[in-house]
Amino acid sequence: MRPQRQRVDPHLDIERYDPDADLMALNMGPQHPSTHGVFRIKLFLDGEIIVKAVPYPGYLHRGVEKLLEKLTAVQMTPIVDKHDYVAPMTNEQAINVAFETALGIEVPRRARYLRTILAELQRISSHMLWLATFTLDIGGTIGGGASMMMYTFRDRELFFDVFEMLTGGRFHYNTHCVGGNRHDIPSGWADKVKLLCDVMAVRITEYEDHTLGNEILNHRSKGIGVMDADLALELGQTGPNLRASGVDHDLRRDAPFHAYDEIEVNVATATDGDVYARYLVRMAEMKESVRLVRELIDNVPEGPISALAPVKTPIQVRIKEGQWYSAIETPRGELGTYLIGGGDNKGASPYRCKLRPPSLHALSALPYLLPGHTVSDAVAILGSLDPIMGEVDR
Repeated sequence: MRPQRQRVDPHLDIERYDPDADLMALNMGPQHPSTHGVFRIKLFLDGEIIVKAVPYPGYLHRGVEKLLEKLTAVQMTPIVDKHDYVAPMTNEQAINVAFETALGIEVPRRARYLRTILAELQRISSHMLWLATFTLDIGGTIGGGASMMMYTFRDRELFFDVFEMLTGGRFHYNTHCVGGNRHDIPSGWADKVKLLCDVMAVRITEYEDHTLGNEILNHRSKGIGVMDADLALELGQTGPNLRASGVDHDLRRDAPFHAYDEIEVNVATATDGDVYARYLVRMAEMKESVRLVRELIDNVPEGPISALAPVKTPIQVRIKEGQWYSAIETPRGELGTYLIGGGDNKGASPYRCKLRPPSLHALSALPYLLPGHTVSDAVAILGSLDPIMGEVDR
């Protein structure tokens, strides 16, 4: 029988845990493939059972929040592109939405539709990379050796083709700007997006055929890393990690941005709060994103793609003194931006720009989820939280 997780004190004094216990301290990371980046967890073990887990982020710190105090709006977009490098589109959108909120800019309807389409395409692509690494983490035989990773990486190239056709870039795009978008929909792009949706509707079903009911996935995910709704809310969890714990909350529906107020979003939830529940939510979200893109791509309105006049480029944007907070729903949850105006460069740069990355909150659950589990379970639990270290350390 696997040990059942109980609510633990993450600040447990190891010296007082058991004077007779011969505990071993094991550093998992920072150079470890299962930590999904340069991230270290110090595990205190009683045999194979984890007694305490202490996360150590910060190995990828680049001081971006400090840099943003000197950069203009147009210079910020390619910088935040690299935070969540698996979903750069949504990082671009978050910083520009923050400036639009501060300036009171109304983004044209065509640009809002395009942003929504790109956000959902990015959500699918991000979840596909998560599925690839997650299946490798919990057992290479799922999908037949490393086949699941090969399948998802093959299909992600189709998304890169679509993004490249629109922006000219395959990974970092710099396509969103204050007031809208830089690049309008080129000829033939809509048809390519529709074809991509048709392909992905089939491929997602194939992913499920390889994973749902798989004995290894079931054994290594069901009942493992349980995070109940109270704990998830207490730790500030958002996105799939929160919804897998039974909390029906999604900013796309509950605080609509872009064009989400013009379309119905079916929010996927689960109740068990374990590794398997987080898997189910993300698989359901991919299907829903395909549906949303299909509905939106046929109804993109005509009109401009930017609220700013051609003579007023984003580099000329000035923000006055004040404080603003805005947030969007990324593939990992709520990505918030807190702006304080009145900075250098005569208002072209903010006095302070604080980012609220969902991955950082996801990692805060590890001291609660890992104790009582084995070292191999730690790999599955961490992978199920889908953290991206670029936005954790920023």
